[in-house]
Amino acid sequence: MNFVRLASSWLCLLFAAVWARGSPTDAQKNIPLVASVRTLDSGSFGVWVNGERIASESFLIEQNTLGSTITSEVKTHGVRDGAGQKSTLQLASDGNLRRYDWVELSPGTGRASIVPNAEFLTEQFSAGTPGKKDEKPTEQPILLPHSVVVLDDYFFIHRELAAWRYLAATCHHEDQGVQCPVNQPAQLLALNPHLHESQALTLEYLGRETVSLRGTPRELNKLALRCESEVWTLWLDDQFKLVRVVVLGDGTEVLRD
Repeated sequence: MNFVRLASSWLCLLFAAVWARGSPTDAQKNIPLVASVRTLDSGSFGVWVNGERIASESFLIEQNTLGSTITSEVKTHGVRDGAGQKSTLQLASDGNLRRYDWVELSPGTGRASIVPNAEFLTEQFSAGTPGKKDEKPTEQPILLPHSVVVLDDYFFIHRELAAWRYLAATCHHEDQGVQCPVNQPAQLLALNPHLHESQALTLEYLGRETVSLRGTPRELNKLALRCESEVWTLWLDDQFKLVRVVVLGDGTEVLRD
């Protein structure tokens, strides 16, 4: 099984940049640190319900010396006054949450932000009530650790990040390469900012499967993501990029464009 570069430093690959080794010289101390940026993933997903495309999500995952930033924007199709929203998720070099921002673009103007506060988190949110231009945001503490996984509604790229976190925790080195155990579920703690609640996710690697995508057979890595009463099936390619999602029982399918 070719899990290239997943290895022992998976989180470093995904969430961190490479810090310079050794102590800087006096000359080096006077040189400003430039945070070089690398793109880990970018593109768009199409969201289909019962065979009809209803929404698109464009996304970008970038990494620098401070950590990583994940931006995403969702827009609906086939609606006269289409709905839209965007999010920005900032992670530290160890994968912990630095900040999360959500903004409703249309039809409303709601927004929410989550930031670390001491050992836990704080959320500020406003519903964007029409006619209330100076609406004061509501603030509430969230008694969750900085390591919580953000899994907001509507942003499927967050499912890819959850899969990466799971693979980092469960895969390991062997003589023939990096291997991931099949049918060994693990739990992650996730936060849904829209619902202002946390939940336990169960992820499980199900092995390799050949599926037909737009008429072309492809061998992909298959995972199951379970949360409360929902079951999501995820398929990732050999670069561990999410290419397909199926929500069991409700006719929803997500495909990478």
